Amino acid sequence: MAEHPFERPVVAIVGGDTLLARELRELLSETPAAPRVQLISAAPDGAAVLNPEEEEAVVMVPLAPETLEGSRVAFLAGSPASSRRTLKLHADDGPRLVDLTGALEEQPQARLRAPSAEASRPAGESPIQVIAHPAAIAMTMLLAALARIAPLRRSIVHVFEPASERGQRGLDELQQQTVAVLSFQKLKRDIFDAQLGFNLLARYGEEAEEPLELIEQRMERHLASLLAAYPAIPMPSIRLIQAPVFHGHSFSVWVEFEEAPGVDNIARSLSEEGFDVRPDDPPTNVGVAGQSGLSIGTIVEDRNHPRACWLWMAADNLRLAAENAVAVAKESL
Repeated sequence: MAEHPFERPVVAIVGGDTLLARELRELLSETPAAPRVQLISAAPDGAAVLNPEEEEAVVMVPLAPETLEGSRVAFLAGSPASSRRTLKLHADDGPRLVDLTGALEEQPQARLRAPSAEASRPAGESPIQVIAHPAAIAMTMLLAALARIAPLRRSIVHVFEPASERGQRGLDELQQQTVAVLSFQKLKRDIFDAQLGFNLLARYGEEAEEPLELIEQRMERHLASLLAAYPAIPMPSIRLIQAPVFHGHSFSVWVEFEEAPGVDNIARSLSEEGFDVRPDDPPTNVGVAGQSGLSIGTIVEDRNHPRACWLWMAADNLRLAAENAVAVAKESL
């Protein structure tokens, strides 16, 4: 059916009750000529009602070929399983799929995307656009900016993962564990299969839904793909740590330059490139919640290495992923 020239385009969000969906809806509502949004349930049993915070209930339609029809873009913001179900129902002339779950990255037509970190927009079109892990996007943005200040020799990044990367269930489990530890109750372990409350994890328990090592490997894979556009930047060594925080990635970054550019020069150059540089007020994962961009602070020289420095960085993981997904969607709207 031809679209009326004055009608707003329609976009679908599969997994309309997720944390990512909430970010997408907010960002889409702020765009000029905001598209109409069709919320689709990611649940296998079909329709559901979303009412987490809003006073007015929002009804989601079941995932089916007819509920995708008419949309220019379908954001996949539910579970990996719902993303795979959407692909099976997707018609050849259906909407462009923007996958925020990473479930479709192995598909032959899939293309990894991160407009915030891309040196240029990839040539050609693809019906499946997979949004890179938000930590990989943030690291690429930082390393690319640092490389413009002075050539890099090597870097090491410790990434502190928030519970919100595991969705609402991850948040609920951390909240329950925090209360349970204080009241000496049994801990819920469905997501992490380990005590995360008041704890740091280098590995999940054996019964966790997804091992932390696989998440780290996906992050590393996405980072390597994004850095391929910057051949002068060496691949960093990264370590993923699950932190007992609800929202926001934090990064401890060690960078060695060919020649030390100086802390003041680094801070000034990053600020000029649009980073939120806070020399006297280091950013926190709590402080960046709901904020766009990357915040950087505590830039200090390595006392044991004259060409190296340490940086602390924080970013809202959900906002960063959603912003890149919306940027990709706008190419089709």
